[in-house]
Amino acid sequence: MIESYSFGKIKIDGQIYQKDIEINLKGEIRSWQREESHWIDIEDIESALKQEPEAVIIGTGAWGVAKVSDRVKDKIKGRGIELIIEKTGKAVEQYNELKKGGKKVVGFFHLTC
Repeated sequence: MIESYSFGKIKIDGQIYQKDIEINLKGEIRSWQREESHWIDIEDIESALKQEPEAVIIGTGAWGVAKVSDRVKDKIKGRGIELIIEKTGKAVEQYNELKKGGKKVVGFFHLTC
């Protein structure tokens, strides 16, 4: 579970991360780097598709500045995977809710703007 989020910081299992992250199905946390900081395209989320999740959550930043391409939306929905795109604070809440409910979920979280 994600313990907390504030601008530029996310806390998971007592560890604070200050760079954008991906949380895979196993709960492993990886750095999430994109070609363009505020643009999320298919290459940026391909690792999630290989895991065959039931849901993918994308946190677009504290103010929702990061934008998700239509290619991402179409690809995920086309596979019958639930897609949630929210500002990061709300995305964290929804990630935790889905995990508590036992859903197989992958999360991508942009931590700043």
